[in-house]
Amino acid sequence: MLQDLLDFLFPRNCACCEQLLVANERVICTPCRNDLPLTHSHLSNENPVKKLFYGRASIENAMSLLIFQKKGITQRLMHSLKYKGNEEVGSVLGEWVALNLEQTFWHSELDMVVPVPLHKKRFRERGYNQVEGFGKAIARRLEIPYNDKCLLKTRGVETQVFKNLAARFKNVEHSFRITEKQKERKKLEGKHLLLVDDIITTGATLETCANCLLEIPGTKVSVATMATTR
Repeated sequence: MLQDLLDFLFPRNCACCEQLLVANERVICTPCRNDLPLTHSHLSNENPVKKLFYGRASIENAMSLLIFQKKGITQRLMHSLKYKGNEEVGSVLGEWVALNLEQTFWHSELDMVVPVPLHKKRFRERGYNQVEGFGKAIARRLEIPYNDKCLLKTRGVETQVFKNLAARFKNVEHSFRITEKQKERKKLEGKHLLLVDDIITTGATLETCANCLLEIPGTKVSVATMATTR
């Protein structure tokens, strides 16, 4: 009854198609949820997400939930999250990813969720890190800590659009570092970290972040993202 009243006063729209949501639908309507292109990378023996990092970073395991294509349904969903203030998209996708992770043999090895950080200037512009809700939802479901204090973004970077792999890596290679606070660094020692982000394109950002985290003694890094390009 209360939800019906709230829906009447404050109509909720699908983040993909903007049609009104009905009872029991959250963020994404049922037709759009069924249309979202899943990668099933968490179940693939020939995991293309993990292969992306071969020879670049020592990634234990990797997965992405959705396939991202220009002007496609996933792009509309990501746009709602990043530019329309619809932070709940991240939480819903995080819960979905966590359910997929629970189907893997390696999810029980994870000790902590670490998000790719957002530069302070971008955070002020947007008001939130679009990866935060995503990472916290995964951590909550897997019952492990969420740590956004250990990995820092030290400078802003130019847009990655239209850059090739070499240019993207050069653009981000000195943009991240591990905190100098010994208390925070100590929390990472010997831990298997799940590094999370929104979209993988070339993997340059995640490669740089993973190699920063791997500087800490005994760490292992796996990766989970909302989407990946093909």
